[in-house]
Amino acid sequence: MYCVNDGAVMKAWAADQGVEGSMITFLADTRCELTEALKLVLDHPGPMSVLGNARCKRFALYAVDGVIKVLNVSEAPDDPAGDTDPSKSLVENMLNSI
Repeated sequence: MYCVNDGAVMKAWAADQGVEGSMITFLADTRCELTEALKLVLDHPGPMSVLGNARCKRFALYAVDGVIKVLNVSEAPDDPAGDTDPSKSLVENMLNSI
């Protein structure tokens, strides 16, 4: 899992979620480089007015040997952050997509 945030925040979030020792790794995309490369920057004025700086869209990605096979983004014109309907990026949808 990664997020546009710094390493300290991601470490604290991982500790809070109790993922230590599991297969889940929390990574920081501090400079938004991966997010920009994936063209998943959330820079809509609505969320930006609350968050202050660009973040990452809500998405789930399935890759095999570094090749993206499925990319599902939860967003809509009236809900750019996918808060109202995150279903496209939830586990059930990803399993159906794979």
